[in-house]
Amino acid sequence: MRKFSLISLMLLIVSISTFAGGLLTNTNQHAAFLRMLSRGATTEIDAALSNPAGLAFLPNDGFHMSLSIQSAFQTRNIDASCEGLGLNKYYEGKASAPVIPSLFAAYKMGDWTLSGFFGITGGGGKASFDDGLPMFDAMVIGGLGAQNIPSKAYSLKSYMDGKQYIYSVQLGLTYKVTDWLSAFAGGRMNYFTGGYQGALNASAATNLPLPTGGTIPAGTELIGIDLDCSQTGWGFTPVIGLDAKWGKLNIGAKYEFMTNLNIENSTKANSLRMIGAAESELADYKHGVNTPNDIPSMLSIAASYEFLPVLRASVEYHFFDDKSAGMAGGKQKFLTKGTNEYLAGIEWDVTKHLTLSCGGQITDYGLSDNYQSDTSFSCDSYTLGFGAKLNLTARAALNVGYMWTTYEDYTKKSQNYNNTGLSGTNIYSRTNKVFGASINYRF
Repeated sequence: MRKFSLISLMLLIVSISTFAGGLLTNTNQHAAFLRMLSRGATTEIDAALSNPAGLAFLPNDGFHMSLSIQSAFQTRNIDASCEGLGLNKYYEGKASAPVIPSLFAAYKMGDWTLSGFFGITGGGGKASFDDGLPMFDAMVIGGLGAQNIPSKAYSLKSYMDGKQYIYSVQLGLTYKVTDWLSAFAGGRMNYFTGGYQGALNASAATNLPLPTGGTIPAGTELIGIDLDCSQTGWGFTPVIGLDAKWGKLNIGAKYEFMTNLNIENSTKANSLRMIGAAESELADYKHGVNTPNDIPSMLSIAASYEFLPVLRASVEYHFFDDKSAGMAGGKQKFLTKGTNEYLAGIEWDVTKHLTLSCGGQITDYGLSDNYQSDTSFSCDSYTLGFGAKLNLTARAALNVGYMWTTYEDYTKKSQNYNNTGLSGTNIYSRTNKVFGASINYRF
């Protein structure tokens, strides 16, 4: 095989470092978010994350807490076609997180409120491509084809799994400055843990003649990759917020500073094999190598209004400064802008025990062809959610919610498909469904 094909394969596979994460920071930490989506101006216990300054307006002094459990299921699919390679295949990736826990707590005493939060603020599941990825097939077909080895003369097996979790613990203080204004200052410690497991094997299906003479017997490996790499890292996020409450109107604002986070490899297996060449390693997955994986800064501004004693609505805006956050390979440079999110929600107290709600969110990324890859792609989307809040007692309430996301397919056309020199197209698509329940309790 020519050196060109070997180098191309290595360059493509190292982009897996952002496989399971994508651009989205997990804002859906509570079932109240799932059922309404716009929670940036709330003054209930889930404000410990979404509007911590609003905790100054909790209705009662004392200890408040909430436990939330969510289940999320996603697909990440690629429809690949390259006529020159004879490639026309649909790759389905599945990601699931059956249990996503979050814990919210606050202790209010007069003008002061101490609050805390624990949750998975990034990633949260495992994504698997059982049939590999288009870039694997393209490079093997193209590379072996350059050696006059037709695709029917070898068999190709590959798979790729990626997982990513960012566990976060936040602590902070809220102070009620005046009867209508409060402020928050705190910080969040983030622990990243993730990993990638994959294998690729292209082996001769028949006896293959060598240009230099002799033959390669059937079953002999032509190309092989084995990867088993775990990654960990730490980062700290300062958080500040303000809340202003005038009668029926409440305005909440929060700013999370960018988190510098490098992840370090702990590698058990890392081999790249090619017939006729010495075994080597994938450079970016060598043991001890560090890779940037910054968490972008985030600005949230929201306003809620009580139109009637039983009817409330909220609107909200988020901005994630993705272009300033370091990514593996400097991928952030290919973004055209940061992420903009627009949210709105409404809730109606049907009775004193039952509240119904719904909401929507539009997410607009700054995507480009150079940013999108088989191992890390995003799609603009809109999200809808609905659910209910049940006041079980004067101190306990149950929130249940369901949301789903509809993604806009992203089509990437290339005149140099995966460095093969041929034209080809990938259509990236995703689905997402989340269900959750949360129990709030005031001691």
